[in-house]
Amino acid sequence: MDVFYHSVSIKNIRMDTVWKVFLIYYRISMNIYFEKFDSSIIHLFRTYGDEFARIAFFVVFFWFGILKVFLISPAGPLVTELLTHTFLQFIPQNTFMILFGLFEVAVGILALIPKMERIAFLVMGLHLITTAMPLFILPETAWQGLLIPTLIGQYILKNLVLLAVGMLLFARIKPMTETHRIVAEEDPQFDIV
Repeated sequence: MDVFYHSVSIKNIRMDTVWKVFLIYYRISMNIYFEKFDSSIIHLFRTYGDEFARIAFFVVFFWFGILKVFLISPAGPLVTELLTHTFLQFIPQNTFMILFGLFEVAVGILALIPKMERIAFLVMGLHLITTAMPLFILPETAWQGLLIPTLIGQYILKNLVLLAVGMLLFARIKPMTETHRIVAEEDPQFDIV
């Protein structure tokens, strides 16, 4: 009986060992698979990330801008309220809305054009300053409490993401001190593909 018990435990040990070896093999092969997948995704993003960012900028700015041009933007009342609280009160509301919409459309188009990053970022920076104004000029519209934005406040704060993506695109160009041109040139230092 002692021999039987001993042989069963040897079999269990062997099965445990087989199971452990299988788990180690499985983990290694899954790590290799995930590493290859991770590497492929990173390569894909590095290859097409700039183009995707440009298209996303175009879609957001052109779409939201064209809605303002046709005076059908849901942000229209916010723009109108902001206009009445700033030094631009002398501009008719519809005219301002159309001009502001054209400004956004221009940002979207400039984002698509290669070598126009510097100009696009400048125009986008002016736009983001303007769109952030309600956070300070219209706090009752943008905030429901301390650091608790309303839906409109969240809509405005999401522009930080647009700013960050714009900064990443802008960081890939050579400084004007090197090029002495307003037209942007890609900096080969950031060619990571």
